[in-house]
Parts: sequence; C-alpha cells; structure tokens
Amino acid sequence: MSFQENTARIEIWSDIACPWCYIGKRRFAQALDEFEHRDRLSVTGHSYQLAPDTPVGLRRPEVDALVEMKGIPAEQVRQMFAHVASVAAGDGLDIDFDTVIAANTFDAHRLLHLAGERRDAVLEALFRAHFVEGEIVDDRDTLVRIAASEGLDPEAVRAGLEADAGADAVRADLLEARALGVSGVPFFVANRAVAVSGAQPKEVFLALLQRALEDADTALEADRAAACDTDGCTI
Repeated sequence: MSFQENTARIEIWSDIACPWCYIGKRRFAQALDEFEHRDRLSVTGHSYQLAPDTPVGLRRPEVDALVEMKGIPAEQVRQMFAHVASVAAGDGLDIDFDTVIAANTFDAHRLLHLAGERRDAVLEALFRAHFVEGEIVDDRDTLVRIAASEGLDPEAVRAGLEADAGADAVRADLLEARALGVSGVPFFVANRAVAVSGAQPKEVFLALLQRALEDADTALEADRAAACDTDGCTI
C-alpha cells in the first residue's frame, strides 16, 4: 500500500545501548499487535547514538563507564540500574546490568541497515545480547554471530562490515535526528507531524497510531478535494 493510498508513516530512532529503547520497543510492539489497522502502517527504524565517543573494544563494565561519563557515585548508578531493571521485568525483559559491557554501537547500527527485512529481529537480538547476555556488541565477530542467528548470511555480513557498508546510512540517520531536534531516545514520529519520546505505556503508543492514521486520512481527503476528475474540479 502506498502513502497515497492512506498509509501512516511511523519512524523510530533508538540506540542498542539504551535500555529504555529496549523497553519501548517491547511496548510499541504490543501496541502494534493490538492495533486494528496494522496493515495501514509503515514502520521504519533509524539509528541514534547516545555515546558516540565510546571507545571500540574497551570492554568496560557499563557501571564504570557511566560513573565516568556522568560524574556520579557508583552506588547511585547501581540504584538507577535497579530501577530500570525493575521496570523492564514488568515488561517481560530480564535485563542484567551486572553483565552489561559499554560499547560503541556504530557497527551494530550498520548491521541493522544491512539486515533488510530482518531488521526488527536483529534489533531484538542485539538488545538481548547487550542487556541480557553480556555480549560485546562492538565486536564484529559477535555481530556476525548475532546476524547468523537471525537468518542472515554470516559471510555476507562480515564482508559488509569489513567494507564499511551501511556507514553512510547510519550517518544519514544521525543527521536527520539532529535536524528534527531529537535529543533522546526512543523517539517515535508519526507522519513527520506528531512525536512521542520515551518508553511510553502501550496505551500512549496506541493513541499515537490512531492519530497517525487519522492524520493520514485527513491528508488524503485534502488531496482529493484539490483534484480534478471526470466530473470536473472541486472549487
């Protein structure tokens, strides 16, 4: 179904290193599953990096990285983690911050652009690897293994990562986020007109989807009103 035929466009900016993005993805998926007109929605994921300067391959515990980045005591960071983990558990996600390793997510985002129709499954696998399994998601061998587990050709993925494939697409997403004024993720945009920030409750996402479809209907009717057909032109 084309946009002219009444499709609402939903775009989502997120980062693999963002636990609220993991939670938000789960809640948004639940809203999609319940939405009666899912077939009239086009959902596109975009890349975002919360900490683009994180060194690749440092393999440092996330708690230590945040202590340095935020300048706050380790105990306060652990309390923050405990709160997020508790919220995540309520959504069926078993986040284990004791095993989370700080990572530069640029290559992981490149992988998502290489994943094609498997993007959503690969994103889910990356979140699980980072937040549940303690995987090193800026290690290319790890990324190839994750890709293969979701049905992608491991050799093709490795070749793409080695050749810098997808880098321009990631950079374009980052620039677009900046142009839109995105300063935090997850960030959900409907028809480039209405936005919702954060891991909102499922009901908020359902309202966003309904609003997106209503706006698409209104835009289509406006286009029809400004057109001519065999019976003449609307004035």
